[in-house]
Amino acid sequence: MTKTTHPPKHLVREYLERRTHQQVEPPPSPEEIRRELGWHLLPELRQPDQVDRD
Repeated sequence: MTKTTHPPKHLVREYLERRTHQQVEPPPSPEEIRRELGWHLLPELRQPDQVDRD
């Protein structure tokens, strides 16, 4: 059986204090996520119920 150790309370308090005062950025836009994943390189998937109006 492994023995687990817990950090001292003062270290936990300091960690939580840092986390609560940390600047949090908003999540990226869906377009940015698609770009980072390379989805903009894939051909668009056509739905069977879509009609091409060209």
